[in-house]
Amino acid sequence: MTDLPALVTGGAGFIGSHLVDELVARGRRVTVLDDLSTGHRDNLARHAGRITFIEGGVEDLEACRRACIGMSEIFHLASRVSVVESVASPTLYREVVLGGTRNMLRAAEAAGARRLVLASSCSVYGDAAPPISEAASLDPQSPYAAMKAEAEEACRESSISTVCPRFFNVYGPRQRADSPYSGVIAIFARMAADSTSPTVFGDGLQTRDFIHVSDVVRGLRLAVESPNVGRGEPINFGTGTGTTVLELASLLGCPEPRFAPSRQGEVRHSAANPARGRELLEFESGVVLESGLATLG
Repeated sequence: MTDLPALVTGGAGFIGSHLVDELVARGRRVTVLDDLSTGHRDNLARHAGRITFIEGGVEDLEACRRACIGMSEIFHLASRVSVVESVASPTLYREVVLGGTRNMLRAAEAAGARRLVLASSCSVYGDAAPPISEAASLDPQSPYAAMKAEAEEACRESSISTVCPRFFNVYGPRQRADSPYSGVIAIFARMAADSTSPTVFGDGLQTRDFIHVSDVVRGLRLAVESPNVGRGEPINFGTGTGTTVLELASLLGCPEPRFAPSRQGEVRHSAANPARGRELLEFESGVVLESGLATLG
């Protein structure tokens, strides 16, 4: 499969650009579709002249169709990704998260693509008790989570082969820290570097399952290649270990935090049961949190 064409939506973003690195290193012919609303061309600068870049959003069906022409495998990572922003702007999340997925599926079907991998989210589980398996009932607590759940259902209804990895809390190099909607690790790492006290929402005892972007990229590659999946299966991409926000702040060397009220739509505890990924994809995380934090530079 080394020379098959692959499309990465959201390929100029945090996770997408790491996936592009991996695909190019493996000799793949890569096209990126990204509207640059949150991604950056700089993330792809090392591949200038070796990839095709299409500037456009997945809410634009014609852009999706143009990007899918001749594609064998599609990694659909383009999305809005903030629980908090989705509460303030639910219509935007319906258009991009759900509408964008439907557009990509329609375009992929028309292009005769072999498989589409949808980047979904652990937020679809709501406050399910960890460790959370894919069999847990879905209980989305925000418009973002609800749209991801509906996007998964659209994949299962599609005529093409699909897989739906549910990302837990992904972190690593290139994760932005300059937005209130950024991941907690990126924000805390910046504040530790600046010797600034981070803001902790709630009591700080809420837990998250932090998985390094390099593990996620490896899982995505396995998801698109495996003969054991292809019917819209959800598969957890997590480590199985929960870390409290206060523990994270300590690991990063942050000053004493400030506390603020909990934010609407955010779950209390989250940690994956990674057994299905091991069974179907032979995938499990390999980067422990302390080692992963050292890659942030």
